[in-house]
Amino acid sequence: QEQLAESGGGSVQAGGSLRLSCAASGSTPSINCMGWFRQAPGKGREGVARITGTGATTYADSVKGRFTIFKDKVKNILYLQMNGLKPDDTAMYYCAVREASLCGSFIPVMYKYWGQGTQVTVSS
Repeated sequence: QEQLAESGGGSVQAGGSLRLSCAASGSTPSINCMGWFRQAPGKGREGVARITGTGATTYADSVKGRFTIFKDKVKNILYLQMNGLKPDDTAMYYCAVREASLCGSFIPVMYKYWGQGTQVTVSS
């Protein structure tokens, strides 16, 4: 059973930065695909960024050039560096793990383990 714990959310003004962390503990190897998703009030959960077991990254068009996903394989911590934040980035952010090395998708049901989320609020 994999357990994920996000941290690093908060309130910032537009243009600001935040770094989210997701500590993974359990039996899932660090080589698995991991991703960040977000969900704003009244909207569905959308993929933001994902990283394969070998380090290949994919980003949603809305965050390309502003967000960076990376992980510490030794500590099994996933990060999301968010720069140039916009009010539209306001959402609950979740990390997730897929039991496969390749990601291939931002479809939430493809990811087995989820954290509880951390809130990001960006004011204009």
